[in-house]
Amino acid sequence: MKITFLGAARTVTGSCYVIESEQHRFAIDCGMHQGNRVVELRNWDENGVYRPEQLDFILLTHAHIDHSGLLPRMVSKGFTGPIYVTAPTRDLLGIMLEDSARIQETEAQWRSKKKMRSGNLPVEALYTVESAQNALKQLVIQEYNQFFEPAPGVRVRYNDAGHILGAAFIEVWVTEGGEEHKLVFSGDLGRTNQLLMHDPQTVETADFLFLESTYGSRNHKNEDQSREELAEAIAYSYSRGEKVIIPAFAVERTQEILYSLFLLRKEGKLPEDMPVLVDSPLAIRATEVFRRHWDYYDQDTKELVKKGENPLELPNLRYTLTAEESRAINSQGSAIVISASGMANAGRIKHHLRHNIWKPGASVVFVGFQAEGTPGRRIVEGAKTVRLLGEELAVQARIFTIGGFSGHAGQQQLLDWLGHFRNPNMQVYLIHGEHSGQKIFAELIRERFGYEVHIPDYLDECLLDKSGRFELTTRPALAEPRIDWDYLLDETTAKLDQVRERVAYLQRMGQTNQLEIRGNLIDINSQFTTILSELMFAQKNSTKR
Repeated sequence: MKITFLGAARTVTGSCYVIESEQHRFAIDCGMHQGNRVVELRNWDENGVYRPEQLDFILLTHAHIDHSGLLPRMVSKGFTGPIYVTAPTRDLLGIMLEDSARIQETEAQWRSKKKMRSGNLPVEALYTVESAQNALKQLVIQEYNQFFEPAPGVRVRYNDAGHILGAAFIEVWVTEGGEEHKLVFSGDLGRTNQLLMHDPQTVETADFLFLESTYGSRNHKNEDQSREELAEAIAYSYSRGEKVIIPAFAVERTQEILYSLFLLRKEGKLPEDMPVLVDSPLAIRATEVFRRHWDYYDQDTKELVKKGENPLELPNLRYTLTAEESRAINSQGSAIVISASGMANAGRIKHHLRHNIWKPGASVVFVGFQAEGTPGRRIVEGAKTVRLLGEELAVQARIFTIGGFSGHAGQQQLLDWLGHFRNPNMQVYLIHGEHSGQKIFAELIRERFGYEVHIPDYLDECLLDKSGRFELTTRPALAEPRIDWDYLLDETTAKLDQVRERVAYLQRMGQTNQLEIRGNLIDINSQFTTILSELMFAQKNSTKR
C-alpha cells in the first residue's frame, strides 16, 4: 500500500493524500493550494499527480477550502466517484464551492482582458460554477460513529474532530494481501473547550497516524484571557472613535467571534451603541448553516438555544451583503468589523485594513493562524508597513494576536489527543503544518511516546509497512524547484544596462512617450523598494530568532 502527499506537506494548504492499495485508489481531502504564485500553480495538476479519473472515491474531513477547494476541478477533469461528507459539511460546501468558483471565474476574466489587450489568448478559470455544482451532486452523507464500506476491502468511520461544524477525523481500514491495515487521518483537530463545538473524540488504535501540526510548536492562551483581550481591543478603539477590524475565516471563526461578543455583552463589556458588522457574504450564509445545524453544537450551547438565547445574535449586529454596503462602512464611526479572509490576503478585509491600519486609534485583531507569505503574517510579526491593494501603508493601528480563538488544537492539546493511542509500534506522519514547527513537535512526540515520526514533503510517496520498514520516494525538484537567482539578477541588470545605453535616444522622444516610460520605471523602482523592504524585514526577524 502506498500513500502520496499531494498537499499540506510542510505547509498548511492543499490537503490531499492519495492511497493506493492492490484494488483501489482513493483520496483523503482535496484542498486548494494557497499562498504565492509558485504554490498556487500546484492547483493546475500540471505534473499529472492527481489523476482524478483514476480515483475511486474521496473521503472529506471538512468544508474548509484548503481541504475541499479542488473538488470541482477534479470533477471537471474526470472524477466520477462519490465524495463522502457529514451533513453540515454538505451544506457548507453548497455555499463555499460556488463562492470559490465565482472567484476563479472573476479572476480569469480579469486576467483574460489583460492578456487579450496584448494579443494573447484568454486565461482559463481553475474551475467554473457549473463544475462546483456538479461536484455537489457527488456528495454522499455519512453520520459520525457509523461504519461504512465505500469499496470492497475498505472500511471507514467518521468521528467528531471538534474543529468546525461537521468536521471529522477519519479511521480507514484497508485489507490487502489478507492483512488489515488501519490508517487514521486527523483532518484538523479542534481545541478543547471551544465555543459551539464539542471537544474532539478520541481513538486508541492505528498502524499509521497522519496528524495535523498547525500549532505543533506552541500552545494557545486560554479562552477567558482571549475574550478579555478582545474586550481590551474594543475599549481601546471605542474610546478613540475608531474601528476594530477582525480578519476572520468565514466558517467557524466568524461564528465563534459572534458568540464571544454575545458573552461580552452579557458581561457588560460591549458598548450598546457600537455596531457589529459582518462584512462577508460567505460568512453570512455560513452563519445560516450553523443556525440550521444547532443539533451539532456542544451541550452548553444547545441549552442556551433551548432557553431561547441565540449566541449568534446581537441587538447591534448587522450583515452587509452588497459591495455598496461594504464601502459605506468606511464612512461610519466606531464599529467592530468582522470580514474575510482570515489571513488578510483576499476579500473585503483588504479594503477595511487599507482604510484603518494607518490610524493610531484603530485596532486590528487577528484570531487565526497566519501562514507564511500572507499580509496577516507580516503584520503580526511586527512589520512597520504593509502593501495592500497596490499601496504601501504604515502600520499605526494597535495589533492584537489572540490565539485562544483558533479552531485548531494547540501543542499540548495535540499531545493529549495523541496520548489516547495504545499501539507502541504506530508510525506518525506530521502533516498540515510549517516545517520549522513540525521539527519541534516531532521531537516532543519521540521523547514523550517513543513513536517513529516522519515529516513528508510535497509529492513524497511512501510505502506503508506495519513492520516499521520506511520507504520514501522523494521528488525534491518538483517539491522545491531550484531558483537560479544569479541568472534572474543578471537578466535584470542586463535589461537596465540596455535602457541606460539608450538614454540619449530616450531624451529625444516626445514628452508624452518620455512620461509614460518614466512612469513605468517609477513602478519598477517601487517594486524593488518593496522587495528590499521585505528582505530587510525577514533578515531582521531571522537575526532576532
